[in-house]
Amino acid sequence: MNQIKVRYFAAFREATGIETERVNTAAGSAAELFSECAGRFDALQSYTAAMVAINDEMSDWDARLQDGDEVLFFPPVAGG
Repeated sequence: MNQIKVRYFAAFREATGIETERVNTAAGSAAELFSECAGRFDALQSYTAAMVAINDEMSDWDARLQDGDEVLFFPPVAGG
């Protein structure tokens, strides 16, 4: 079990009603962690068009998580 600091940005922050939380999780990847969080917050959208950063570096969704990591979830950005 790892303790991960999760930060939500923009629409994800609005959907969850929080900016930051600490999560005890068995999730092994960023994608698994997002799915776990989405299970608690129905308003979170699919991560497929979103971005993720781990410890302030942009990452892939299959990046492995370690105890103490900080994971940032960014919603899809609409342009125009």
